[in-house]
Amino acid sequence: MIYLDYAADTPVCEAVLAALASGARAAYANPNASHGMGRAARAMLDAAGAHIAEMLGCKPAEWVLTSGATEANNMAILGAARAYRSHGQHIITTRMEHASVTGAVMALKAEGFAVDFVNVAPNGQVELDHLQTLLTEETVLVSLCAVDSEVGVIQPIQAIRKLLAAFPHCRLHVDATQAAGKLAVDLTGVDLFTLSPHKFFGLTGTGILVVRDGLRLAPLWHGGTGATPYRSGTPALALTLATEAALQEAFTAQAERLEAVKVLHSRLREALAALPFVVINSPTGASPFTLNFSVTGISAQALIAQLAEREVCVSAKAACCAPAAPSHPVLAMTGERKRAMNTVRVSLSHLTTVEEIDAFLRILTECAQCLEESRG
Repeated sequence: MIYLDYAADTPVCEAVLAALASGARAAYANPNASHGMGRAARAMLDAAGAHIAEMLGCKPAEWVLTSGATEANNMAILGAARAYRSHGQHIITTRMEHASVTGAVMALKAEGFAVDFVNVAPNGQVELDHLQTLLTEETVLVSLCAVDSEVGVIQPIQAIRKLLAAFPHCRLHVDATQAAGKLAVDLTGVDLFTLSPHKFFGLTGTGILVVRDGLRLAPLWHGGTGATPYRSGTPALALTLATEAALQEAFTAQAERLEAVKVLHSRLREALAALPFVVINSPTGASPFTLNFSVTGISAQALIAQLAEREVCVSAKAACCAPAAPSHPVLAMTGERKRAMNTVRVSLSHLTTVEEIDAFLRILTECAQCLEESRG
């Protein structure tokens, strides 16, 4: 099996599993309980929470454990827009976003919010001049990803943040799901940002929302006492310990893993560029963890199916996208619908080997030739 779909999910590392088991077995009392076991669980929860905050560069009260990045994105977007709608009802995003961002924004549009999509350049980055023209005193939220999940475009977050400084009622939300634990992205001054440990060898079903001190969010859930005012429910100690372990592992090894992936990415990109049926979509300067390309003369879906039969795991688009839809990032960057319908996403990690890259390239060429011959 050759697994090249790490942008969709990653295997859980041993340190995370150990932390999860430890929390579930050793401290199963409700951290909100006033008895001795409850107080012991609360002490463990607070210690882990403080460490997570330190790693994320925020205060312990500023981060919220969620069920994943989808919930975290919805909490941020719906919560901030509804909390500040008295200041305005205008939202700006891009057509590069994950479905959990676009879906939340469209839900707000149905509530009466005005939505604008800022243009992106051919390299996928936000056109700052266009963003400047879209911003008004009514703009209460700008939401975009730090690193695109399909083509790996890295957005100029700090340049965008500086543009928003002239609009005091506008909040900046950054979806850092494909950046956190992989790349050093400067989120200084960002009002809200989200991430998901299962993208860096943590647990699926966990996510984080960081809400800067002083911001208000309209809650999605009501009733019960949680660890924060933004999300009710019993604090999940075992999941918090697992999240702490995932962050610790990722941040400790981040630089070393990044260098290893860069080597693999260069080898893969150079070889793909030489194939006559491949057009590379990921721009230079994009995240080395993701390489997106389109195929010409054959069906990408058929190609991916043949690769799967040969035990090669890749994706057409982000896992949360509708199967028959074009790749929204590729369409936004190129304007070519056919190209956007025929995409393949290869995503790497430090676990990927040179042998796997070379085997993938060989199998890819064989599958493409087979499909071309079957058409003839």
